[in-house]
Amino acid sequence: MYARLGEDRVAYQVLGEGPDLVLTLGAFGHVDLQWEDPATALFLRRLASFSRLILFDRRGTGASDPLPEDLPPPWESYADEVAAVMDAAGSRQAALMATTAEAGPMALFFAATRPERTSALVLGNASARYVAADDYPIGIPPEQADAIISRVEDTWGTAEPITTAIPSRAGDERFRRWAARLQRSMASPRAVHFFLRALFQVDVRALLPLVQAPTLVLHRRDFALLPIEHGRYLAEHIPNARLVVLPGADGPLTWETPELTLDHVEEFLTGVRGTAPTARVLATVLFTDIVASTERATELGDRRWRELLEVHDDLGRRLVEQWGGRVVKTTGDGLLATFDGPGRAIGCAVALREQLGDIDLRIRAGLHAGEVEVRGNDVGGIAVHIAARILGEAAPGEILVSRTVHDLVAGSDLTLADRGPRRLKGVDGDWQLFAVADG
Repeated sequence: MYARLGEDRVAYQVLGEGPDLVLTLGAFGHVDLQWEDPATALFLRRLASFSRLILFDRRGTGASDPLPEDLPPPWESYADEVAAVMDAAGSRQAALMATTAEAGPMALFFAATRPERTSALVLGNASARYVAADDYPIGIPPEQADAIISRVEDTWGTAEPITTAIPSRAGDERFRRWAARLQRSMASPRAVHFFLRALFQVDVRALLPLVQAPTLVLHRRDFALLPIEHGRYLAEHIPNARLVVLPGADGPLTWETPELTLDHVEEFLTGVRGTAPTARVLATVLFTDIVASTERATELGDRRWRELLEVHDDLGRRLVEQWGGRVVKTTGDGLLATFDGPGRAIGCAVALREQLGDIDLRIRAGLHAGEVEVRGNDVGGIAVHIAARILGEAAPGEILVSRTVHDLVAGSDLTLADRGPRRLKGVDGDWQLFAVADG
């Protein structure tokens, strides 16, 4: 959806029910691509479990219109964009949550200048001023700010910024590739330079006493780019603010200790503290593994085998996303994924079997549909256990599905051959299994 701001359009999304919460990632964002990261998707859905969550892309980034030539300073244009999005979403008043360092001054500006529209404020690793001054020695030296701008602009669209900004994910190659692609999709290097240059000129210290909304300041103990003193300064100068020190060194709040962060936010906004309840959802569970993986690894050697596994993992993630599913985890020589519909799960398994066959990797797969328990980034429950047992019954190259999946795709153009009843270890009764035809 788009909100109108003069001649410009601002992309936004709304999900969940409850008190309105406007979430901003700061200067850069992409309302669509951010959902491709499972941890981000879980973080957003948890927020939406206790709020009506409003997401948007700033002008000049993501799916919103480009930057107008006469754009005011970023914090002022941010306030205009938030107001336009709130109006379009039918929100008269909302809590604002800034999850990255550059989002802090923008949220503070909105809260101070539009108090009637701000019910609460959540600041993550934020600061009122980033560059040091005579009366603000905790900031970074001006020459360091210039170096940061140049470095970020030169490495934008690569995985390099993750090392310092999100060290908890620095060793995750899939995440690094996704984050680099997200950067390239969010904004151009020129826009990044513009936003960062303005960010390092900002000083909203004079606005802090004007913030009327209750404020939760969340700050990581070991975030290298913004020491904890910045969080303490905010908490001491905003009238109704409370500081919570979080463990870890990540800049954004999304990936490191997310449940702890979300517990604090939920309690602050709703008055109720509690971990996210175990969600039970209906899903089709897909398990795969590579046939004779140990023998192939011995035959090919460690280096070649590792290369094949990387191709397997990348292809698996891409196909699962393409077919509308979610990779829960890779298992060394296979993967576990969930889908909303069994037809898409079967289609993904067939595509994976065919495309891996092109590089001489044979897989087998097992599928079952039922209620699963969502446990953070993982899933559990009897449906997952059954799918794993069905995988164990599959022959090399075979895709086996349960009677439940068979019945749910009845009437489709899928051809399923009856493989008869089987006894599944640890599961009561006989289970009728069906094989998906080749081609």
